[in-house]
Amino acid sequence: MANDLSLFRGEPGVERAKEIIERMRAHAIPPTPANYEVWTAHVAGIFPELSAQIETQIASGAPFNDELNGDLFERFFANTRLSVQMLETSKLISDDLNGSVSSLRDGGAQASAYARILQVAIGRLGADGNAQVLTHLKSATQGMVEHSEKLAEQLEASSRQIEVLKAALAGVKVEGLTDGLTGLANRRMFDETLQRRLREARDANSELCVLLIDADHFAQLNTNWGQALGDQVLCYVGAVLQAHVQGDVLAARLGADDFAIIMPRTNVNLAEAFAERIGRAVKSKQILVKSTGERLAPVKISAGVACFRGDEGDDVLGRARACLLAAKASGRDRVISDLQLRRMNAA
Repeated sequence: MANDLSLFRGEPGVERAKEIIERMRAHAIPPTPANYEVWTAHVAGIFPELSAQIETQIASGAPFNDELNGDLFERFFANTRLSVQMLETSKLISDDLNGSVSSLRDGGAQASAYARILQVAIGRLGADGNAQVLTHLKSATQGMVEHSEKLAEQLEASSRQIEVLKAALAGVKVEGLTDGLTGLANRRMFDETLQRRLREARDANSELCVLLIDADHFAQLNTNWGQALGDQVLCYVGAVLQAHVQGDVLAARLGADDFAIIMPRTNVNLAEAFAERIGRAVKSKQILVKSTGERLAPVKISAGVACFRGDEGDDVLGRARACLLAAKASGRDRVISDLQLRRMNAA
C-alpha cells in the first residue's frame, strides 16, 4: 500500500474513501475487502500496471465480474496480502468515517425536523387568509419543505453508503498477518512492525525493546501428550501475552513455541520487569488435560530481552535471541536481558 498515510487522514481521507467506494459502485463492484484494496491502490496510483488494466477495462465497456476482480487481486496482492500499512490505513479511514456518519445522520435528522416544523407553519398560513404575501410565503415554504426532505433522504443514502464502506474496512482483518492458532500477529507482521519501530526509534532517538519467549520443555510436552494438548498450551501462552500487551506493544507468535513482543519507547529495565510479570502469569495456572481431567505441572517460560542501541547495524533481534538461549542454558524459567548478559560475560 501507499507509504504516505496522509492520503487517508482527516477530511481528505474521508473524501478519498468516498471516491473509492463511489467508483466501485459505478462499476457494480461489491465492496469486499479484496476489491476495496484493489481500488484503493488504483485511486492512489500505487501500481501503474494495475491502474492501466482497470482503465483499459473501463474504456472497453466490459463489466468487472467476479472472475476479473479476483484475478486483479491475485495478480497484484495475493503474494503479499495486506500489509501492516494497509491495516493502519483502514483504521484511519474507519475512524474518520465514524465521525462522518454521525454528522450526516445528525444533518438528516435536523433537516427532517425542520421540514415538519415548516409543514405545520404552512397549515397555519393557509388558515389565516389569502393575502398575497402569505401565498408567496406559503409557496416558498413548501419548496423549502421539499428541499429539506430531499436533503434528508440524500444524507441518509450517503450514510448508508459509508456504512457499507465501514463494513468492508472492518473485514480487513487479514489472515496473512495473523497466527491462526493463537490469534497473535504472525512472523510476517512481526518482521514488518519491527522494521517500522526500529526506524521510528532511530529517527526519534527513543528506546525500544524486543522480547523473545519460549515455553519451557514444550517439545517434550508435545511428545508425551500429543499435539492437541501442545496447541492448548500455545493458545494459553498466547492468551496471557495478549492480556498483557497494551497500546502499540505487539505480541506475535514466530513459530512452534517461539513468541515475541515489541515494546516501543521502553527501556530494558521496564521490559525485563514486564517479562517477569508474564512469566509469573503463565505459571500461575495449571493446564487441564481435557481427555483425562489430569492437571499438568504449571507451564513455565524463558525469555530474552534486548534494547535497541540506535546503531544502524544493530541486531536487536539477534541479541534478544542470545539472551533467550542464555536463559534456557541457565536452567529455564527465567528472564535474561542483554544488560544482564553483558555482566555475566564480564564476570
